[in-house]
Order: sequence, then structure tokens, then C-alpha cells
Amino acid sequence: MKNDFVREPARHIPVRWSANVVVAGGGIAGVAAALAAARTGVSVLLLEDTCTLGGLATAGNVTVYLPIDDGCGRQVLGGIAKELLDLSVADLRKPIPAAGFRDAPAVWRNPDSTREERAAGTRFETRFNPFSYAMALEALLLKEGVHILYGTRVCDVAVSCAKITHLMVENKSGRSAIACKMVVDATGDADICWMANEATVSLDSNVACGWFYTVRDGGSLQLHASTHAFAKDATKNGAEGPFFRGDRADDVTKQVLASRDIIRDHLAKMRAENPDEDVQPFGIPSIPCFRMTRRIRGIVELDESHMHRWFDDAVCLAPDWRRRGPVWSIPWRSLLPQTINNVVTCGRCASWSSSVWDTMRVIPVCAGTGEAAGIGAALASRGRKSLAMMNIGRLLATLRERGVILDRALVEESPEG
Repeated sequence: MKNDFVREPARHIPVRWSANVVVAGGGIAGVAAALAAARTGVSVLLLEDTCTLGGLATAGNVTVYLPIDDGCGRQVLGGIAKELLDLSVADLRKPIPAAGFRDAPAVWRNPDSTREERAAGTRFETRFNPFSYAMALEALLLKEGVHILYGTRVCDVAVSCAKITHLMVENKSGRSAIACKMVVDATGDADICWMANEATVSLDSNVACGWFYTVRDGGSLQLHASTHAFAKDATKNGAEGPFFRGDRADDVTKQVLASRDIIRDHLAKMRAENPDEDVQPFGIPSIPCFRMTRRIRGIVELDESHMHRWFDDAVCLAPDWRRRGPVWSIPWRSLLPQTINNVVTCGRCASWSSSVWDTMRVIPVCAGTGEAAGIGAALASRGRKSLAMMNIGRLLATLRERGVILDRALVEESPEG
């Protein structure tokens, strides 16, 4: 059976859609890219395999909008990253501790607070309701004119002269093609780049993970962050197996089943500890909860040695959610694959080495790199140059105009400075 095959007959595939910028993937990175591109006035088509925007943040219940500050009292992410942080709790009237819902700390909402006060307090983050956030993201994109196609999976690409001319997709309309000028790979797994035979790197160190809610007969909703231990350097050192790859079909299913076992075990323990209460699962993840799967080997590969180093083509700054102090500048070149010249990546599938992948995969950095990718793709779609050869000065100026923080001093200044 291993060497058996079926020959599929050649067929004409209808081109049903076209756009200046096609964004593949509707997680936070894809949402930010689509939003940023649409605001430049170009046509934008967002493809999402599920029927929910937000990715792990919503469908995966990973409901912590991690810090947009450096932990030393300085905000390092603005623009859409800050806008989506605000949106995550826009309809929250008061904190709901058991469910894990809370606004940004008061010290960060006070424009008169000092750097010292901010450094001494909780970092600039929120805890949000994934269901209301998913609806808010959708409403925002529709308001800005983004065309969304749910239930649509990219299954192949057509490449000519180092450019993707069409994306082949499958959905309820069957198999069809989408004509595109620029593509944003926000799949989280570098699927578009992999289909275009770009150099990629895969990890087999993912662990079982399943954040979920319970509801009790008293009506209280509670969030449970259930996961096996994982290594922050993306290795298996100190992590709890079994381990999985996110780019293999069998492993995806095994990871989902193992994650559901964690939820079942957690529920059984809660019920045993609370025999007089009816504890019910509510809102289990509806997508596989992988942290790091496959990413590009880009023009620049960001790593731990680049901490506090300024790049002249920096399009986003990134703090470290795990510790206070470190700041990276993310160069445009780390979002670009090596050969295909009309594709830009963002989020967890950009060019990160294992030493910083865990830092760069999170919601704020996904939003920041997504905005850069979306604006870069939109600007390039109006010209004839490749993404690598586009006017980087114009891109950086546009990002700054939109509130993106690109301050060299924030990167190069020591945490004690």
C-alpha cells in the first residue's frame, strides 16, 4: 500500500476570485495583515479553513493577550497590536476572575502614570472572552471591507517566474483557483511557502495542550490552562511527552486526542474533588493547539543573539513575554522567504530560530508582524518590484504613520537604562 498511487486526471480549474492581497489564515496574524492591507485601499481576500477568526486565541481558548511592553515600564508595540489588545476586552464591563476575563492594568490605562509605576506593576496585557473576541474581529474586518472566505483550505499553488500566480483552494464550491498579486502566509505552519517549495524548518517537540472552560451548577465559568510541560527553547529538554509534529496528518490527530485526554483527566479530578457539584466541560478547543510547527528559513533568521540589536529594516518590535527586559527589532527580511518574491509571512511561521521561536509566536508579535506583512504586501501590489526589493523607507514611514513603534532606543537601551 505504501507505494500505491492513484492518477488524478488533469482538469481545468475555474478562477473564481481575485485580489491584490490574499491572506491565507485567519489567526491573529492573518487578521492584522488583512486589516492593515485593506486600510491602504487595495482589495483583500482572507482565507480561513474554520469558521472562526482568531486562531488559537479564540478557537483554541488561549485567552491571554500577552504583554506589549518590555517589563521595564515601556510600551514597545503600538499600531494594530495595541488596537487588537483594546478590542479583546472592548465589551468587558468588569473583571470576571474565575473565567479569566480582565482589562489591561489601570497603570497602563492611565496616561499620567510614570515609567517606574508601570515597571513595578503588572505588564500591559489583557485576559479576554474568546467567543466575543472572535465576533469582534469578524465585525472589524467586514467593516474595513475585507472579503472573508470561511471553510476554505489552500491545497496547492501555481508558481511562475518566482511568483505565486494562483492559490488552489477547496471549499463547498469545489476546487477552484484564486488569482493574486501578493500573498501573506499567515497559516501558522508556512503552508503556502512549503507548497511553493521554499526552505522550511519543522519541529517535532509539540506537546499535548487543551485550554478549556467548565461551568458548575452554581453558574460559575472557569478557565483551565491544561497542558503538558514544554521547553521554551522549542526542544524536548525538560518537556513532557509524547511529542508531535504539526505538519503530519497522523500527528495532528494524535495531538488532539492526547489533548482531549488531558481535559478528561482534569475533569475527572475536579468531579472527584467536588462530589456535590455538577461540573460540566464548556468550550473545549475546536482546533489543534500546537505552539510551533513549521516555519520558513528566511532571508534573515532571528535568534537570541539579536536581542537588543537594531535592524535598519525593522518593521516591528518584540518584547519577551517570559521575562522582563529583552526587546528585539524584527527585520522585514525575516518575514520573507528566499526565492518566491511575492509572498510574505507573519506570526509563528516567519523566520525564527528555535532559541526565540517561543517568544515570537505569541499574539502581540503575530499582530505586529501581521500589520507589517499586510502593509508591505499592499504597497508592493501597486508596483512591479518584489517584496524584497520594495521601497523599505515607504513601508517604514507608513507603519510609523499608523502608530507602530519603531524606536531604536527601545531596542538598544539596556533593561536597567
